[in-house]
Amino acid sequence: MKSRFYIIISLVADVLIAIFKFIAAAITGSSSMVSEAIHSVIDAISQVLLILGVRKSKKEPDELRPFGYGKELYFWSFVVSLVIFVLGGCISFYEGLLRTRQPDFIGSPTMSYIILAIAFVFNIITISSVLKVFNKQRSEDSFLKAVINSKDPSTFIVLMGDVADLLGLLIAFLGVYLGRLLHHPYYDGIASMMIGVILIGTSMLLVRESKSLLMGESISRKTIRKIVSLAETDEAILKVKKHFSTYMAPEEILLQLIAVFKKELTTTQITDSIERISKSIKTAYPWIKQIFIEPEK
Repeated sequence: MKSRFYIIISLVADVLIAIFKFIAAAITGSSSMVSEAIHSVIDAISQVLLILGVRKSKKEPDELRPFGYGKELYFWSFVVSLVIFVLGGCISFYEGLLRTRQPDFIGSPTMSYIILAIAFVFNIITISSVLKVFNKQRSEDSFLKAVINSKDPSTFIVLMGDVADLLGLLIAFLGVYLGRLLHHPYYDGIASMMIGVILIGTSMLLVRESKSLLMGESISRKTIRKIVSLAETDEAILKVKKHFSTYMAPEEILLQLIAVFKKELTTTQITDSIERISKSIKTAYPWIKQIFIEPEK
């Protein structure tokens, strides 16, 4: 499994940013800064859980899990998407709602501007590191289509979290700036509520994708057609009648083929052809770890 060092980079950055944001929020009393600090904490917690999922998914198969622990990553990704982001979004929205009911200005906004600028720089660094990995995965797909088609939640969750963070930083800045410019503290509370909505919206998208992976997604139609074609080129097979596949992990697929073999073949010849076909498929698609080929009954 490829290196996921970008998660560590994002974790360290988010912890530092969260500390700075909480300091700025304490000094200025800005509701949107509180929401942004919560956002960074949520991002940091999500990355810790993703690191946990990556580590658990690398465990070798055993009697309890004969097909391995690859889906641990999908489980923890679903937890991050559903619980962490929704929780953070609701807290941010509630914080903004309280501020609109009790609007007030506290201290100078300068500290908020400085912290937001620092956070922006850190966020650009982290998003650049994960984008390099994501762009390699997505090939020529559009951004949204690549997120939907991605089988590696550790990549798209970190990326979507960083994108949401950039939007949150912009909204927090506008909330603080417009509130001071127009002498209307309600803007700060509204900005906090908008950050909450962004977090909840991000969560809904990530929940959809993480759930789909957890339930089991199959190989793309294009790939399965190539695999079937490859199997049918073997001299022992007349036709592949059925095929089943599922992702056990981002780089681990389970594949089953039910094929029609030539009637005159012996059991030994069928066994040899199954080994031959399996080897050919694994050579062409090394991420297919488990292959089961059965004669049609």
